[in-house]
Amino acid sequence: MSVNEQQEVLYDFKTIEQKWQNQWLSNATYRVSTDSDKEKYYVLEMFPYPSGRIHMGHVRNYSIGDVVARYKRFRGFNVLHPMGWDSFGLPAENAAIKNNTHPARWTYENIDYMRNQLRQLGLSYDWDREIATCNPKYYKWEQQIFLEMYNKGLVYQKTTTVNWCESCHTVLANEQVIEGTCWRCDELVEARKMNGWFFKITDYAEELLDDLDKLSGWPDKVVTMQRNWIGKSTGLQCDFQVDGINEKLSIFTTRPDTIFGVTFMSIAPEHPLLETLLKDNPREKEIREFTARIITEKQQQSNVDLTEKEGIATGHYCINSFNGNKVPIFVANFVLMAYGTGAVMAVPAHDQRDFEFAKKYNLAIKPVVIPDDTELIGDQMEEASTLPGILSDSGTFTGTASEAAKQQIIDFAKSKEIGDAQITYRLRDWGISRQRYWGAPIPMIQCDKCGVQPVPVDQLPVTLPEDRGSQQNDCAPLHQRPAFYETICPKCKGKAKRETDTMDTFVESSWYFARYTSPRFTDSPLNKEEASHWLPVDQYIGGVEHAILHLLYSRFFTKVLRDLGYLDIDEPFTNLLTQGMVIKDGSKMSKSKGNVVDPSDLITEYGADTTRLFSLFAAPPEKDLEWNAKGVEGCFRFLSRIFRFVQSHRQDIAAGGKIQNETLNSAERELHRKTHQTIKKVTNNIEQNFHFNTAISAVMELFNTLSSLSSNTKKKKEDLGSSVICEAVDSILVLLCPMVPHFCAELWSTIHRESTIDQEHWPKWDEDAAKEDKLTIVIQVRGKVRSKLQVPADIDDASLEKMALNDEKALKFIDGKTIKKVIMVQKKLVNIVV
Repeated sequence: MSVNEQQEVLYDFKTIEQKWQNQWLSNATYRVSTDSDKEKYYVLEMFPYPSGRIHMGHVRNYSIGDVVARYKRFRGFNVLHPMGWDSFGLPAENAAIKNNTHPARWTYENIDYMRNQLRQLGLSYDWDREIATCNPKYYKWEQQIFLEMYNKGLVYQKTTTVNWCESCHTVLANEQVIEGTCWRCDELVEARKMNGWFFKITDYAEELLDDLDKLSGWPDKVVTMQRNWIGKSTGLQCDFQVDGINEKLSIFTTRPDTIFGVTFMSIAPEHPLLETLLKDNPREKEIREFTARIITEKQQQSNVDLTEKEGIATGHYCINSFNGNKVPIFVANFVLMAYGTGAVMAVPAHDQRDFEFAKKYNLAIKPVVIPDDTELIGDQMEEASTLPGILSDSGTFTGTASEAAKQQIIDFAKSKEIGDAQITYRLRDWGISRQRYWGAPIPMIQCDKCGVQPVPVDQLPVTLPEDRGSQQNDCAPLHQRPAFYETICPKCKGKAKRETDTMDTFVESSWYFARYTSPRFTDSPLNKEEASHWLPVDQYIGGVEHAILHLLYSRFFTKVLRDLGYLDIDEPFTNLLTQGMVIKDGSKMSKSKGNVVDPSDLITEYGADTTRLFSLFAAPPEKDLEWNAKGVEGCFRFLSRIFRFVQSHRQDIAAGGKIQNETLNSAERELHRKTHQTIKKVTNNIEQNFHFNTAISAVMELFNTLSSLSSNTKKKKEDLGSSVICEAVDSILVLLCPMVPHFCAELWSTIHRESTIDQEHWPKWDEDAAKEDKLTIVIQVRGKVRSKLQVPADIDDASLEKMALNDEKALKFIDGKTIKKVIMVQKKLVNIVV
């Protein structure tokens, strides 16, 4: 084919991609079952919220997952690769209100649109397993799991202080309050007492912590974040008697060695004892105003540790059981009711926060742990001393090393029945109640006569009502819908009221990966046989922003489902990849910043394969990807070059036979060697760290070698045989197929009409074939590069040293000087020290 004819061969990506997408869909190419003797492999990307359109972050995430899925199929695995929709939540309600439509209609329309977008990307999903969490066929089983957890004592109801957004009319998790405002609407959040439902995740705190050691396939930073979130502490729990009142303040401390240095007590503004302390208190009004202000300010501050320490004296004292000292009780803004007991013993000599507070309010500072070769005088200290040392002014423990004293003081407290050893966790039970419409209804009933009653299992699912509510609003909360909440008590058959809260949407995403194993099973939440076959997920992929809540809740649910008899595993995800963000103009792509690139526009202009290739080539998956329009164009040109080459050489490629190593000429040996080096490099890049960028770069180098040798051999009249061309092209197509599947499937079909590329096996490299005939050795004199040598690959060190010392360029810099030593770095360089 002439040069002009080659240029006329166009890469018609639109026709090619549509052809293969239709074929994969109609043939259900990626449908999978357990009826296979192949080893299973379950790869999963975090499923999307159906917001309306996919963005470049989706493209990157799902392209990474698809490469893994396709690669594993080539390696002979039976691959489960499902997709679904995390489709409950507040955004759907807000959009439905804005567009005067029902959230179900808005959600399902978005799902249809986004499903088509994902299919346009050529993602190899088993669409027969698709789920949507807003479908009653899904949340029916979630409600059953809730009831089974309730029966097991893992669900309870209590009144607690919550973050309330008046604009959204719902409770927010602490993580959803950003600098005092709602993460959705930016309105100020207020503290409110409400009754809600909780999962007892704290019952699993120790196991959740211990099993982090099993997660060797997770990034260290994610494991550390979970470990810190669970926050295990070991120490002393003891009570301080309130002076003059028959009440006690319970505290927990990890520093029992400092308990003789307590000079005041701090309690949270929400502490239940405060009401007792305010009875007949002359400062009641002042204290109430202070606590109200502090509670409000806490809602508006994302980091309590960064705020100025404030407090107010209650006028009451408590008694230190260890030395009998009376110490004042303060309400302080840095004490959190949600952590520990809501009361903190203050030792300003040995805690910097307490030190600053004591200085501000002129409180006593009493050092009781004296480091070696140090003298501490309370009123002369400029900062707290946190170093270990010897106990001072600590009763019978004076003179004891502080580390040893910790356990001795705990033992003493236990013997005197004034305290005991205790383990506490930062982790708190999971509040799941949400006061919204678009969520899974909580299957409980309140009867004035019988109390709280679970909905009978045979009456599930409790579905969302279709009426518009008392306010003629499709999104009216359930407490405004009498037709929903008016019901009959399942026990006494009298009038009763349904629970009107819906579940936190994190509940749906905490077990969806398990439901994928049997999404059409109608007997129970999970088919245990299918779940046992597929789980755990071998490779999970998603953003690091989910490192704590989603992953922690999924781990919790896995253990609960195990204990309920549905699963046989302890952990849901064997390996975790947290991919980086897509960056443009120095910041994450977002509509608010006006720096969004629509993937649909890229697919229209360049095709899905080019879009995928750029998202994989521009950066390693764990790093942020910087958007670069020229990079997209470069990827398109690369594919176009391969397309033209294969079309122009398809007869030579199709005629390729078995390679006879002994008959290869120099050009053929070079191409044969490069092919096997590339197979090795690409395989290792994928297997070791999913560095698709360097894998793609290696294929580009191989193609450049193929293209260059094909041109040069004609000039040198040295034929490049069809066998080595065929080997190189076949390797390029299979190595690239996980990244650009339509493109490779099409080219494969033009040269191998009797098969499809999906039927191929991943190529294997020959170590002997990959070895270099010659090596380039760098010669350094006094650490500076002075020359380079081309030497046989099997040269020994003595011969190499001799060649280096006789090299003309190196000799100029040696210049008759005495050679002290010659340093050999095998197969890389020779450093001559003079």
